[in-house]
Amino acid sequence: MKIAQVAPLYESVPPKLYGGTERVVSYITEELVKLGHDITLYASGDSRTSARLRSICERALRLDGGKLLSPLAHHLNLIETVAQEADEFDVVHFHLDYLPFSQIRRLEIPAVTTLHGRLDIPDLYPLFREFDDMRLISISDAQRAPMPWASWLTTVHHGIPEDLHQPNFAPGEYLAFLGRISPEKRVDRAIEIARQAGMPLRVAAKIDDADRNYFETEISDLLANSDVEFIGEIGEDDKTDFLGNAAALLFPIDWPEPFGLVMIEAMACGTPVIAFRGGSVAEIIDEGVTGFVVESIEEAVEALQRIPSLDRKGCHQRFLERFTSRRMCEQYLTAYERGIWEKKRASRGKRGLTLSL
Repeated sequence: MKIAQVAPLYESVPPKLYGGTERVVSYITEELVKLGHDITLYASGDSRTSARLRSICERALRLDGGKLLSPLAHHLNLIETVAQEADEFDVVHFHLDYLPFSQIRRLEIPAVTTLHGRLDIPDLYPLFREFDDMRLISISDAQRAPMPWASWLTTVHHGIPEDLHQPNFAPGEYLAFLGRISPEKRVDRAIEIARQAGMPLRVAAKIDDADRNYFETEISDLLANSDVEFIGEIGEDDKTDFLGNAAALLFPIDWPEPFGLVMIEAMACGTPVIAFRGGSVAEIIDEGVTGFVVESIEEAVEALQRIPSLDRKGCHQRFLERFTSRRMCEQYLTAYERGIWEKKRASRGKRGLTLSL
């Protein structure tokens, strides 16, 4: 198949450091190329890919250090470029949320859209009801909960390359927190869990400008007055050691997480996860195999006592069974074929209506 992958421009594909959506787009793109498909990646010019790269801007927008005033302008230019070239592809796979919907409808682009963010925002509902002809893919069944009536094509869980991380089956000696410092990620919970459990905690996390005040007023003192090593933002090359040497990953979220890529990254390293219930968590973690789902700090501390009972080899094996990029891409290919079939059926229906008139 000739497939276009359309990535956000905030980060390169793959990202240099933090960036979940762009990282997943990279895994999809590279795996589809391995499977023999003809792939064009629309992304920033500093992206790295074995596909054909169609760059819209010279470098990832976040790397402009806050100088960029209108990222939306770049994304509208991206959508227009894709629209002009859409006839070259069997299917266009958008990762831009709802921004391309008008172009998809008016030009009848053979497209599917994976939604990567939270959907529990009432302002979105009228928009998705209007664009009920879009072919949408969710990244978890839980993500759909606020809008079960939307035009869902399927759910495809994220996956990562099977050989991206080398598993470590030896027990770790510290707890790990990986992601962003933000109110919904609740690193404060992780700090308190580690304190009550009497275990060291290592925090590898990005601080967005939007969360800088939260970090300085709510978190910095907690880090300074606890047994926590704050590492900062890390890249892909550092994750294997960071996660693989940990006794467990703490994922103490306080929001409806659509997926949580770090959970399967930990599993790939053989490291179990202790996560707060919410969003997709119970969908991703196999209770008592790849970790434990908890609902309080006290339950998390108690769950840590049971971590030695988990088989790290079994944790890695479950990753291989459920969350590889090969499995993800096979499911996406099925979704593409279904989306193309539905598009053709809709087009035939329109032609039939025109003839009858």
